[in-house]
Amino acid sequence: MVAPTTAERAIPGSGVAGTGAPLRTRWLGRVAYDEALALQRGIHGRGLARGPGSAAPEDHLLLLEHPHTYTLGRNADRRNVPSDPDALGAVVVETDRGGDVTYHGPGQLVAYPLVALADDRGLTATEGGAPVGRAWVGLLEQVLIEALASIGIVAARREGYPGVWVAGREKIAAIGVRVERGRTLHGIAVNVDPDLSMFRHFVPCGITDGGVTSVRAQGSSASLREVADAVVDAFVGHWAPCRHDRSDTVWRSPSEGGTDPGPQGGPDLSPFSRGLAPAAGAAGPNGPGENAHEGTSLRMQGRLEEAGVTQAVRITERKPPWMRARVHHDPSVMSLRSTLSDLDLVTVCEEAGCPNLSECWSAGTATFMVNGERCTRACGFCLVDTRKPRPPDPDEPARVAEAVSRMGLEFAVVTTVARDDLPDEGATQVAETVRAIRRGSPGTSVEVLISDCRGREDALRIIFDARPDVCNHNVETVPRLQRAARPSAGYARSLAVLARSVDAGLVTKSGLVLGMGETAEEVEGTLADLAAVGVSIVTMGQYLRPTAHHLPVSRWWTPREFDEFARIGRALGIAHVESSPFTRSSYHAETAAAALGPSCGNPGTRS
Repeated sequence: MVAPTTAERAIPGSGVAGTGAPLRTRWLGRVAYDEALALQRGIHGRGLARGPGSAAPEDHLLLLEHPHTYTLGRNADRRNVPSDPDALGAVVVETDRGGDVTYHGPGQLVAYPLVALADDRGLTATEGGAPVGRAWVGLLEQVLIEALASIGIVAARREGYPGVWVAGREKIAAIGVRVERGRTLHGIAVNVDPDLSMFRHFVPCGITDGGVTSVRAQGSSASLREVADAVVDAFVGHWAPCRHDRSDTVWRSPSEGGTDPGPQGGPDLSPFSRGLAPAAGAAGPNGPGENAHEGTSLRMQGRLEEAGVTQAVRITERKPPWMRARVHHDPSVMSLRSTLSDLDLVTVCEEAGCPNLSECWSAGTATFMVNGERCTRACGFCLVDTRKPRPPDPDEPARVAEAVSRMGLEFAVVTTVARDDLPDEGATQVAETVRAIRRGSPGTSVEVLISDCRGREDALRIIFDARPDVCNHNVETVPRLQRAARPSAGYARSLAVLARSVDAGLVTKSGLVLGMGETAEEVEGTLADLAAVGVSIVTMGQYLRPTAHHLPVSRWWTPREFDEFARIGRALGIAHVESSPFTRSSYHAETAAAALGPSCGNPGTRS
């Protein structure tokens, strides 16, 4: 990266200004570099792709840690790469940022500002003639200098070397950025308390006349969380967004393989402590819900308390009137059940205890579940069997295709349990089912509801290459509740999966289960994140506790509130939002796909 000159740095960030858009800040925890890059590119690409009349793109500030990773910028000299990264437990990744080789790892705060730089002329230079990239680096350097000063560390620029230095000799924070069509990628890395020995195996940024230091090595006891807060405060102060929204995943302690949670693990963020009036049937701070965690495991209770959810609805309390599903088993329901039994098939309708089973089966629709009926995950809200799974049945795709043919479906939905035990994460079985349906019923459109495949791009590619008409992956809940609700998954990983699906040219869908302790503000923030990566369809429904051993219901959201969430989602740029108390992932799937127009759910458009 070309270093800014002293003159250009006289006014930090000279010529760089934001558009005044809202800023969405997210602490995402520890995220694999390739997943974070996919997420960055998804947000960046979506910002560039918005057409006339669409919702204005928002700015994002992603905060995270990476596992041990060495990255190569566009100007990297491979002679500076560690000779044996595998022995160090690290990976090497090529990337499109500026700069040479650098290291990322636990104990290092990484911040990726994905923002639009104001430039009414559509050029890549500022009014003063300094390239935007140089001015942007100057602004980030100033943010770092101010953030470090707030925790008692005096840092400064070093002539000719981007980044921030202590005493002019030891680098404490690195900068590597890219500006493309007025929108930024990549960002900054602050050494809070990483393993500094990892820097000794290469030449950091190709600089031979300087060392590397950290916040801890400089005598500061500031935690990673405190440094993150300082960076956010400094960035927001300079960027001056019209609105700042921050939502964090739970901060983990070092003993859990994560980061310092800070004093007392953070504030109580339950709906009641946030001042939200509980819906009908929900327990207040001193109401009957105080002991409603009965039956929930101690581990699950701990994760709920860690996330600030301390109140719940008793499982014995009557549901509000709008949550009483009408169950009926007319001849069409019994006929479909007979077809599924004849073909020895499993549906998520039955396995997950869906309240819409009667309605959907009466209409001749069902969601087929492949890779068996046993899941390798144990999500706190899900009823699917978690015993050791059996090997996939090679005849399963053909049987699903036969059922689709017998039922005469024009739109089929196929979901899968998570299969972390399989070499391909179960992706091949999903892809083969899509192809089998197409062979048996060429006019049928297919939606798939997939797991995160543990973020593996090769496994996801197997599914993407089958070209489903809709690719659905549920983010399930807001960032703060991810660990409580789905401890084997992750918010950043799910967003990265969705971003990769959009990048593959697929109509992409996601869903939320509400009522586990989220706030209205957090729901809006999550909808904004889904819109930011290009999700076209979102489903939202009320959580129903399957058994006393699952997560408790924290509150009942009303039909009017679900309607409001739908309005918010559409205003954020999501093309179709299906939102009601009984909505589930596959509810009205064909209608949702059709609402996007002829390009969705039309087999003739497949590539």
